[in-house]
Amino acid sequence: MAEDPPDEGMLGWDESVFRNERVFEIDYVPETFKHRETQTQSLQYVLRPAVRGSRPLNAVVRGPPGTGKTTAVQKLFSELQAETSDVRTVRVNCQMNATRYSVFSRLFEGMFDYEPPASGISFKKLFSQVTERLVDEDEVLVVALDDVNYLFYESEASDTLYSLLRAHEEHSGARIGVIVISSDPNLDVMDELDSRVQSVFRPEDIYFPPYDEGEIVEILRERVKRGFQDDVIPAPILDLVAEFTAETGDLRVGIDLLRRAGLHAEMRAARTVEEQDVKAAYEKSKYVHLRRSLEGLSESELALVEVIAECEGERAGDVYETFHERTGLGYTRYSEIVNKLDDLGIVETEYAEVEGRGRSRELTLEYDREAVLDRL
Repeated sequence: MAEDPPDEGMLGWDESVFRNERVFEIDYVPETFKHRETQTQSLQYVLRPAVRGSRPLNAVVRGPPGTGKTTAVQKLFSELQAETSDVRTVRVNCQMNATRYSVFSRLFEGMFDYEPPASGISFKKLFSQVTERLVDEDEVLVVALDDVNYLFYESEASDTLYSLLRAHEEHSGARIGVIVISSDPNLDVMDELDSRVQSVFRPEDIYFPPYDEGEIVEILRERVKRGFQDDVIPAPILDLVAEFTAETGDLRVGIDLLRRAGLHAEMRAARTVEEQDVKAAYEKSKYVHLRRSLEGLSESELALVEVIAECEGERAGDVYETFHERTGLGYTRYSEIVNKLDDLGIVETEYAEVEGRGRSRELTLEYDREAVLDRL
């Protein structure tokens, strides 16, 4: 018996609303990069000396999450590599590499195209191998420390930058320029560095403001064109996605939202994305920042987030007791982790007077408790 033809408005098993789903991944570098001309020019100015074989200028690239900072740096790094073979560019994700040693391990990997030995190599040896290679190959190195705020949370920023900026003293002829990228609006990079680093760093300051709603529509429309089949996202739906995105100020929310809304429509076997798909997807997409923050935490840091979520509304002392029972860690480490979670915007801390006990720190989650526990 012949099978009924699929409903015209329905998606067949082997069909997809997507043309290229890769376009909606967080690390995708778009071909067209709009609304960041001024910032791109400032970065070109910083990097131009490298093309001439001199040490580039240093820069602090700052702005809220999802404002194009990493994309701008990655695009210019690609252009530099195409322009000359005498410049080496390495971008280090400090969320995953939050110590001076692991930053230099990534630089070693960038220089030699293989990882350094997992153990038994001192920092001094690692450092000299990187600088020697630079001098031997007569190359200029440009380092981007992405999410540099994580180095500050671990108190590793000053030592890391000091080693990079003083490399030419250790090894004559080593030319290194540093771009630090920060998404923490409360972090003043220069203020937080040691004076010994401040005196040699002297960076250009490049600020990336949040995109406005019109810019968001334009950027997302470009993604829709490359990522979806024709007519999957009608104009009013794109406007709705842009509205949600502008509320958070983070373009990554919009990109994630488009992808999830597309998947939701596919689940319904529909050929177009509707308002219901966007609203259902937004319940997950609005937590993009939370998800990324949690991904970079260690086991003990995640344990504390969990305890805070479970003990919400209880005294700070109780949170510490429970955390100590689970991890065996003492008060000093507990206090360091609380500060880091506060810096990351996962918890809010305020001091309150507790009768008979003096001042105590009250901890509250910055996100919905269920959303946090869900993502743990």
